[in-house]
Amino acid sequence: MIKRITNLQTFKKKALQWASSFNVFCYLDSNNFTDSYSKFDVLIAVDAINEVISFAGAAYDELETFRKNNAQWITGFLGYDLKNETENLTSQNIDHLNFPDLYFFAPKYLILIKGNEAEIIATNPAEVLACIEAQKTSTVTDVTAVNIYQRFSKTEYITTIEEVKAHINRGDIYVTNFCQEFFAENATIDPLAVFSRLNEISPNPFGSFFKWKHHYILCASPERFLAKRGTKLISQPIKGTAKRGKNDEEDKAIKNKLSSTVKELQENVMVVDLVRNDLTKSAKQGTVQTEELFGIYSFKQVHQMISTVVCELDENITPIQAIKNTFPMGSMTGAPKISAMQLMEYYERSRRGVYSGAIGYFNPDDDFDFNVVIRSLLYNKQNKYLSFQAGSAITYHADAESEYEECLLKVRGIMEALNQPESSPPSAH
Repeated sequence: MIKRITNLQTFKKKALQWASSFNVFCYLDSNNFTDSYSKFDVLIAVDAINEVISFAGAAYDELETFRKNNAQWITGFLGYDLKNETENLTSQNIDHLNFPDLYFFAPKYLILIKGNEAEIIATNPAEVLACIEAQKTSTVTDVTAVNIYQRFSKTEYITTIEEVKAHINRGDIYVTNFCQEFFAENATIDPLAVFSRLNEISPNPFGSFFKWKHHYILCASPERFLAKRGTKLISQPIKGTAKRGKNDEEDKAIKNKLSSTVKELQENVMVVDLVRNDLTKSAKQGTVQTEELFGIYSFKQVHQMISTVVCELDENITPIQAIKNTFPMGSMTGAPKISAMQLMEYYERSRRGVYSGAIGYFNPDDDFDFNVVIRSLLYNKQNKYLSFQAGSAITYHADAESEYEECLLKVRGIMEALNQPESSPPSAH
């Protein structure tokens, strides 16, 4: 069933409100960004006909089996700690969120929005439409502020960065992504209200809202991890972040500085090399190419340096194997990849879980698209634990103070969505 939409924002609000009454749903929103690789503007998958819940060990095999039995649209997420399945790695840091490492579901209801048309895929599309249109939406999205803490004090963070740089000086690694957690305990929030605010504050091209029972992912990601279009694989790693200016002239100066800073160019090209290497595991020989290097893209909160790496998929590699061969994404790990992940497990104080994992979908023709779960708030409604993390690339040229400020810049949108005043930064705990 195709429905012409007269007011897109109202329809999205009502559809999301309707979806949030179910135990499981996935909402993906490109927020009107034009992208030659996107198949739709918004996807809303609701209620699970079938699902797979898995932990590192045999998760990819279980997903392969699930995919064979559900050759339709499926959506889900991959947790960062699936690294422990593909490499000899472990995750010992604290985890109060308790998400599975992998979760996918085949939806009972699917809505795809492209332009001003919504396609409703269901056994009873007219009934679904009536339920959506009957929703009463409130323009008030009041959010009660919560007490946010962080795992590192600024002094501890800077000391740790210097320790990480010592490994770089010794040649143990070249670049890594070091992450710190911001969290709240005994936090009561309305996930729908917070996501609505976050998506308005940071309307990024890979925005998503995922609910699995009492677990929530509120995501304002600007980054694509990996997509498949026909036989083509596309990865678009982000490395390089700068704040927005107060006016066009300041914005232009900041973008010029971002595109010419040695440290930013260095970390971007290192990750591009890592992604190229990862893609060779799935590519037809000689087809890996860098389609764009050091592209500067502007979002509401920040400017980002984004590169695009592509290849032709080897016909002997399944779509899920292609994901496995590149996960976790290079922009959130480092190089050499395994050494960087080992060191970050030692220096970080929280388990990453879904953070720096991926959310996305497979469609019936086996194309897929997955984001990188960054600029994201994770919430366990049952134990009232709320968490978000931020990381930055540490290289030989990294300045610890600047990296700390970059982390605060990256969480600014989430802090604002949680009604946290900018003048009151989180305290260490």
